[in-house]
Amino acid sequence: MATLKRSDSIADNMPEAFKQSRYHMKKCFAKYIEKGRRTMKLQQLLDEMENVIDDQVERTRVLEGLLGDIWFSIQEAVVNPPYVAFSIRPSPGFWEYVKVNSANLSVEGITAADYLKFKEMIYDEDWANDANALEVDFGAFDFSVPRLTLSSSIGNGIGFVSKFLTSKLSGRLENAQPLVDYLLSLNHQGEKLMINETLSTVGKLQMALIVAEVYLSGLAKDTPYQNFEISFKEWGFEKGWGDSAERVKETMRCLSEVLQAPDPISMENFFSRLPTVFNVVIFSPHGYFGQADVLGLPDTGGQVVYILDQVKALEEELLLRIKQQGLNVKPQIVVVTRLIPDARGTKCDQELEAIDGTKYSNILRVPFLVENRVLRQWVSRFDVYPYIEKFTQEATAKILDLMEGKPDLIIGNYTDGNLAATLMAGKLGVTQATIAHALEKTKYEDSDVKWKELDAKYHFPCQFMADTVAMNATDFIIASTYQEIAGSKDRPGQYESHAAFTLPGLCRVVSGVNRNRVDSRSFNSAIEELLYSKVVNDEHIGYLEDKKKPIIFSMARLDTVKNLTGLTEWYGKNKRLRGLVNLVIVGGFFDPNKSKDREEMAEIKKMHELIEKYQLKGQIRWIAAQTDRKRNGELYRCIADSKGAFVQPALYEAFGLTVIEAMNCGLPTFATNQGGPAEIIVDGISGFHIDPKNGDESSKIIADFFERCKVDPGHWNKYSLEGLKRINECYTWKIYAYKLLNMGSMYSFWRQLNKEQKLAKQRYIELFYNLKFRELVKKVPIPTEVDQTPVSNPAARTQSGASTKRTQSRLQKYELQTRIANFFGSCNKGTHIIFFLLAGFLELKL
Repeated sequence: MATLKRSDSIADNMPEAFKQSRYHMKKCFAKYIEKGRRTMKLQQLLDEMENVIDDQVERTRVLEGLLGDIWFSIQEAVVNPPYVAFSIRPSPGFWEYVKVNSANLSVEGITAADYLKFKEMIYDEDWANDANALEVDFGAFDFSVPRLTLSSSIGNGIGFVSKFLTSKLSGRLENAQPLVDYLLSLNHQGEKLMINETLSTVGKLQMALIVAEVYLSGLAKDTPYQNFEISFKEWGFEKGWGDSAERVKETMRCLSEVLQAPDPISMENFFSRLPTVFNVVIFSPHGYFGQADVLGLPDTGGQVVYILDQVKALEEELLLRIKQQGLNVKPQIVVVTRLIPDARGTKCDQELEAIDGTKYSNILRVPFLVENRVLRQWVSRFDVYPYIEKFTQEATAKILDLMEGKPDLIIGNYTDGNLAATLMAGKLGVTQATIAHALEKTKYEDSDVKWKELDAKYHFPCQFMADTVAMNATDFIIASTYQEIAGSKDRPGQYESHAAFTLPGLCRVVSGVNRNRVDSRSFNSAIEELLYSKVVNDEHIGYLEDKKKPIIFSMARLDTVKNLTGLTEWYGKNKRLRGLVNLVIVGGFFDPNKSKDREEMAEIKKMHELIEKYQLKGQIRWIAAQTDRKRNGELYRCIADSKGAFVQPALYEAFGLTVIEAMNCGLPTFATNQGGPAEIIVDGISGFHIDPKNGDESSKIIADFFERCKVDPGHWNKYSLEGLKRINECYTWKIYAYKLLNMGSMYSFWRQLNKEQKLAKQRYIELFYNLKFRELVKKVPIPTEVDQTPVSNPAARTQSGASTKRTQSRLQKYELQTRIANFFGSCNKGTHIIFFLLAGFLELKL
């Protein structure tokens, strides 16, 4: 029987597939259209097929072979009688769209834009039929960049780029001149690095490398660079090659290989040695960003932990590289977040705070401003957009003063941080990276087409457009797992979901994100009290009657997506599981009135209802959100001592930091199969995948594990050790920092090599930002003046007058340089000049 191959077109193969059972398929399509216009997911299609073909054997036969391959690749169907349009994903990252006439089963291949219009007919027919409706196509600016053709290539952005650069530099000698020009541009605070104008051509550089290598061969390996620095300078070499004769020789050999016969491996190796990154800015505006007493506060969780660990690893790697490069430079890493005067006992009202465990890293807090006043209180991550532009302008001025120049790399986190990174990187002309953490579009089903229903609560158009702007402006996107980018065979990844979508009445994004650019750590008595004391207080409620039973444990924000109430319900319904283990939940408040978050309030009420419904007292311990990270580590270890397990039941989890923390403490882990944890855990080997939408099956998997442990104590140890092994092999911060800095170096050359294309795309982004995003932001409510303080608040402004003038001067200089460079770059294409003039007319504030 025929099956679908990757090279096959869905539109070409679907008619042949229908021939397998034309009679049944016509009946199915008649069923689909009888309810009129609607959207349907795969399960709905299968359920209604079951009503039409009630014989299971016959139904199985119909869905065999080619038709089954196609049918089970369907992500969505849009019914608009007599047609049904399908969005089909035959493999991760690859989509096709077809339209089927239910009367005769004729099939027509359609574009993403046509499919979106077809879908819009259900939600806003007038807009769908408007020939002048705004279509956004960022893919039009990727004309010179090759596309990925294999799913297995997704997530290896740096490998893809190194192959592309290899092809660009290969062949004739002059093809490598862009690399020489790039090396000539390298400097730190005005001091030349690597080479000077003496070596201005490929030929001159190659000859000098031969002479230098012969010279170095006569020196002892540990000879300091200073001993031959003068000779090297005369030949055209500057600092940065290495701290010893051996290191310099290795780096020069890497470059010689790249110039003579480049290949992707030697390309990556060479760029990993270049002195390109010294100063890094990391944006994370929302929530309460701090080192103590913040975890569990609204919008404050794993992202804070992630960034603080990231900073420590980055500084350590920077210091190592700078030493190996033979330079005497002090790196700087600055995390830019929001200053909150109403700090709730944290240090979030302190402008500058050194990061513990580092020498050269700080937190810089900049307030949100409303006209001339500082916003005092916390603002939900869904409501931050009116403040980001001014926040970034203020942050840019402070960064230029603090670093005494431009940063070398700007990293954004989450939607608001990525937008701020985009604005700063665009202004200063600096390499940019983005980290989504969790794109809300993936978490809230149909939140694009149903945006009008959700707008008052979430302002999703602002968020989706900010994500689209940032992901197209950035030089590279950092993802922790393949799942985060392209999902699984059955579920699209969060970046993939931004490839094509529509906001009816606002805009139709026919090409949103290019996936080529995505690349995919002594409280014992207190812990005993926390887990087992029968006293009910503000920190814990419920109790564990049988202390001998192991504990299954979960810790997260108390919101719908994290699904802690779902886990509680699974446990309540499964009597076998309740007989084997106790349940400990860590998250949220107990009193909904203490929360300011709408979702959390609803989840708190639901948790209380479940405890009562299933009579869980004596078997559940609900602990309020914990802010002490060291104590949390002890909690993991204490539960591991009880031979318990960690459960992560989220409906979707982009990465899964708590999963890594649990496995790193030796806890066998059961985690959602939706998102990053599905890649972190090898199912049945280093842990277990569970389906958050099938609580009965998930609770059975957990119960089966603990029953096996009762008869075989070694079973628990096996999964504990395999989990630790998996983390040590794949998920250390040292590996992360090494790869991130390699990407920063490689993509800084990439952006120079593709300058014209990037400028064209940047102009398009600026128009989109100014004409659409800014207008949407005006609709987000601003708190009243009661919640604001004058901007002269000393906590918010600490720059002296002289320092402010100096910073403004630097800012104007960099802005002018960037605009001039953009203008002359744009002059190569008339279209670009139109973008430039229109952008100037709009008085861009990027």
